[in-house]
Amino acid sequence: MRAKPNVIYIYADDLGRGMLSCYGQKHFRTPNIDRLAAEGIRFTQAYGCSFCAPARASLLCGVHDAHAGGWTFTKAGIYKELDKGTLSLEQIYEMIHNTGIQGGDDEGYLPNLFRKAGYVTGQVGKLEWGFATTGEELDKHGWTYHFGDYDHQRCHGYYPTFLFENGSKVKLEGNTLVDCGAKRSAFEKGLLIDMTGRAVYSQDIYDRKMVEFIRRHKEEPFFLFHPSQLPHGPVFYPEIHPSLLNNSELTDIEKEFGSMVLRLDRTVGILLDELDRLGLAEDTIVIFSSDNGHTLPYSQQGRVSEQELTDGTTIDNILTKFHSDTCGDIFNGNDGMAGLKWSNWEGGVRIPYLVRWPGHVEPDTVTDSLIANYDLMPTLAELIEADMPDGKDGISFASLITGKRANEDEHEYIVYASLKGPALVTRDGWKLRTIIDPETYHRGKPIGKSIAEMSDAVEFQLYRLSEDYAETHNVVHMFPDKLNELRRMLVKECDGNLWNGTPQAHFAAFGYEL
Repeated sequence: MRAKPNVIYIYADDLGRGMLSCYGQKHFRTPNIDRLAAEGIRFTQAYGCSFCAPARASLLCGVHDAHAGGWTFTKAGIYKELDKGTLSLEQIYEMIHNTGIQGGDDEGYLPNLFRKAGYVTGQVGKLEWGFATTGEELDKHGWTYHFGDYDHQRCHGYYPTFLFENGSKVKLEGNTLVDCGAKRSAFEKGLLIDMTGRAVYSQDIYDRKMVEFIRRHKEEPFFLFHPSQLPHGPVFYPEIHPSLLNNSELTDIEKEFGSMVLRLDRTVGILLDELDRLGLAEDTIVIFSSDNGHTLPYSQQGRVSEQELTDGTTIDNILTKFHSDTCGDIFNGNDGMAGLKWSNWEGGVRIPYLVRWPGHVEPDTVTDSLIANYDLMPTLAELIEADMPDGKDGISFASLITGKRANEDEHEYIVYASLKGPALVTRDGWKLRTIIDPETYHRGKPIGKSIAEMSDAVEFQLYRLSEDYAETHNVVHMFPDKLNELRRMLVKECDGNLWNGTPQAHFAAFGYEL
């Protein structure tokens, strides 16, 4: 038994927890991910962010995404200019480094925490910072080794013309499409499309690189982070999984999406099998989660939509919202919750979260303890006995993993941002949801200076999640004292301005038309 455990973190992309059989999926089983749940802890109140870029930054920095400043989100798509020949790699790096707020050198990034504790660190997969990053950024964050894509937009074609290894461009022979093969569905009329230009599937390379990393560092403590691009849309997978092939309840595009989820499950199995083969299972903490909640890349007119209910009513995410039963989602990917990715409904932000550490974690444990994306840093710092940087928002749940959880270790509340505005969820089941009117709000005028000012720009909704899991009953007018209490807390967490709890406050332009 090693003095310090290895850590593998698998970070799914746009995976609603209802897509996993350990959280209730009925149309297929995810056996390898289920194995993590059966041999470890399954969380039922874990929160990510409302979309991918802030989720990754929050994870790496240990802070929530509703603060002022901190970071900005650079625009995706700039790396296509390499294929087009309109920008050099040096020019792209320069533009990214000089756009918006990159994380500071003293930020205290998660991989640097591991480096200082004597670990080798590796990141394989989708970029872990913003919508476009560079090798220099990843070096600064503390990655000993990094392999993958540096551009969010290119990740979702699954057949990139090139990837990067430690900042150097690696061409993928046979992948020739500038859009990286992005297309909705690999099939037409039930037949596989012409796959010319789509020779190398990126997840296959990521699997191989991760296995190589584990084998290369099996004799020393390592931290391996895999931000997968699966099962982010557009739906495209060239082989329908056998367990879905003859399911008459599913449409073709639903079978294809389910196959993408099962491809991610296969990656989990490859990593677990490799740990077993090397005798490292008991020395390795494996964590699995998603960046945000469910989304619908398999939407189909007349069947399922994020824009309207099945009766044709438009969803405004104020009075009307997405629910699987009223919108036709046969998968129930958000596990009966309201809303989808980008929203501040529970279904957009509450995520699957599994932790396995054989010999330490009690098998088949289920907990409703409140945890957030930004708790990972203090938790791992405690487990590997590393120094925790100052100025972080997370609370360690290491004692839950080791079976010594105390109530005082848990958040009283967590916060997160969204397109509509920030939200706050308390340990005892209250939720305050904001809806900011961009027509009323003026960027130079902070929302939060006074209640009157907030009344002009913000609508507040209050839910009792402990009794109303699906967020169907807004009780804001029934509990004015609770509204005022939670509102003060939320304004404080947004550094005095609720606008900070929207991505609109953090996007940055390159000054170059992509």
